[in-house]
Amino acid sequence: MRKLAGIVLVLAMVGLMVTGCPQRAAEPAPEINIVVAQGADAVSLDPHKTNDLPSARVMRHIYDTLVVQDEELAIQPGLATEWKQIDDLTWEFKLRRGVRFHNDEVFKAADVKFSFDRLLNPATASPGAFILAVLESVQVMDEYTVRLTLKQPFTPILSHLAHNVSGILNQKAVEAVGEEDYGRQPVGTGPFTFVGWATGEHVDLARFDGYWGTKAKPNTLRFRNIREGATRAIELETGAIDIAFDVEPADYERLKGLDTVQIVRHPTLTTHYIGFNVQKPPFDKVEVRQAINHAINVDEIVEHVLLNVGRRATGPISPVVWGAHPDLEGYAFNPDKARQLLAQAGLARGFSTTIWTNENPIRMKIAEVVQRRLADIGITVEIKVLEWGTYLADTAAGLHDMFILGWVSVTGDADYGLYSLFHSSQFGNAGNRTFYKNERVDYLLDKGRTSAVAEERLAAYEEAQELIVADAPWLFLNVGEGVQGLGKTITGFVWHPAGHHRLTGVGK
Repeated sequence: MRKLAGIVLVLAMVGLMVTGCPQRAAEPAPEINIVVAQGADAVSLDPHKTNDLPSARVMRHIYDTLVVQDEELAIQPGLATEWKQIDDLTWEFKLRRGVRFHNDEVFKAADVKFSFDRLLNPATASPGAFILAVLESVQVMDEYTVRLTLKQPFTPILSHLAHNVSGILNQKAVEAVGEEDYGRQPVGTGPFTFVGWATGEHVDLARFDGYWGTKAKPNTLRFRNIREGATRAIELETGAIDIAFDVEPADYERLKGLDTVQIVRHPTLTTHYIGFNVQKPPFDKVEVRQAINHAINVDEIVEHVLLNVGRRATGPISPVVWGAHPDLEGYAFNPDKARQLLAQAGLARGFSTTIWTNENPIRMKIAEVVQRRLADIGITVEIKVLEWGTYLADTAAGLHDMFILGWVSVTGDADYGLYSLFHSSQFGNAGNRTFYKNERVDYLLDKGRTSAVAEERLAAYEEAQELIVADAPWLFLNVGEGVQGLGKTITGFVWHPAGHHRLTGVGK
């Protein structure tokens, strides 16, 4: 008995010695702070107040959508875990439980109804309202079930629900700061929370550790506004930034040979164009628009300005987009034909006009090429450079003659690439900044979005594209190609063809 007591005493002393030894604290994981630069500042971080790419790239990290379109453009669960189509006009979604907004509110079906009702409310004046304009009503079935009723059959509804504009907001968060200020104090359920915004400089986000899905690797994201492509390239090269979006062609040629930089080059859903205000003389004459298409050597622009990044566009949407017309020939460079068409329009002596661009160096160079080429056929062009926000507002208002812009067919479906740009119901902010109207095109685009038969949709879209090319509301420039620059140590970057590259898995 005495022996047993002794053993117990020894074991107790050993236990004290072990527990009393200081333990080495686990090394904290090093912080990952990612700085990414793009060529323009966000316009707003309210998904209902803007539909531009620089803003969308930031908002994609703040908000979630009911469904998600992955890098292969396949639909995946998001805030909805499952869904079913009840009939031609009715869809029902089961919502994910245990999701919290950044303000700690619990995500429920009422948030979906609030978000979609607000988007479609005329008082919101959302430039992205066309995304869900087909919605008739949103019905809350229970706390985690919503039913969407459509005005008409709409085949691409799921891809539209994956669009950034369809991000889910929290009513209390919007009301707490007010409609006017919400775009600078956003609240979502996404993998990052909003921290701050130095206008014209940068937007800061921080990892949301309460995120329902896989936690983001970076502790912070900073989206810097660096307008000059050459400056973005230099800052990438020196390590001042980790990722440079939209590396320009001249910088691509230099950077691709450096050991300190990784280059990712990929196809996109983007088409670049010069739009004509077709309701403003002399662009109300189709011969003038066709003449300008023939007067510009687009291959020259692709080779000497874009340095063969991308290729000449023969129609309005990228061949990567479902429903693109594979056999369009576009307009050949033919100055004599251009002069002949101007004469037919009663403008053999030419005319004076303006071309607008935002503060984008590539677009400014393209404007200069167009200016020189049009001078050869008697058209005098003044180039005007506008700040991005003003540029979007004034082209939406129809104050321009010609303008340079691009369009990303974000959903990967021809409906998105054609309806908002060429349907007469979409004038201005919705996308149709040329104010183009053709009743047959309207009919075909309506048919393409309502038919459930793929062959019918393809036939409608192909005919529509043929008519659009013949009417020439655009000078068809180039199909875009994405070039992103990464620091040498960056890992986990996955590009998206819509340009909304998700940075949640990025490390270094």
